[in-house]
Amino acid sequence: MELTHVDEAGVKMVEVGHKDVVFRKAIAKGRIKLKPETIKLIREGKTKKGNVIASAQIAGILAVKRTWELIPLCHPIPLTGVDINFELGEDYIEATCEVRAYYKTGVEMEALTGVSVALLTVWDMVKAVEKDDKGQYPFTKIENIKVIEKVKK
Repeated sequence: MELTHVDEAGVKMVEVGHKDVVFRKAIAKGRIKLKPETIKLIREGKTKKGNVIASAQIAGILAVKRTWELIPLCHPIPLTGVDINFELGEDYIEATCEVRAYYKTGVEMEALTGVSVALLTVWDMVKAVEKDDKGQYPFTKIENIKVIEKVKK
């Protein structure tokens, strides 16, 4: 295997013009660990900043659409669909982002970006109740962000 974004001339954006347009899908997941009390506030809709899940969905979708502006060597991709869903556990929220497109290159980075920004938005929405008395976050962490499926047809 060789790296596709670097060569003897330096860094480059990979040429995809010769590739066929095909269906592409990527699904990424990740988790944010939160205090059980925070999860309870989210479930009950009692967070001061508003609806945490809806805000995280919107932020994640926006991030997917702007991935090419955030990650320097990504192509702008004409997306056909984005879904971001959440599972609330006792002390975590798991986000899943599915991205679909008909294009010449994959959408893994878009799915990973969507999950990442969705989880960061959750953190931002609840940081006031996650902080300890010293303003630190001893329990809160984002973890296990990964691509769980990639499809090319």
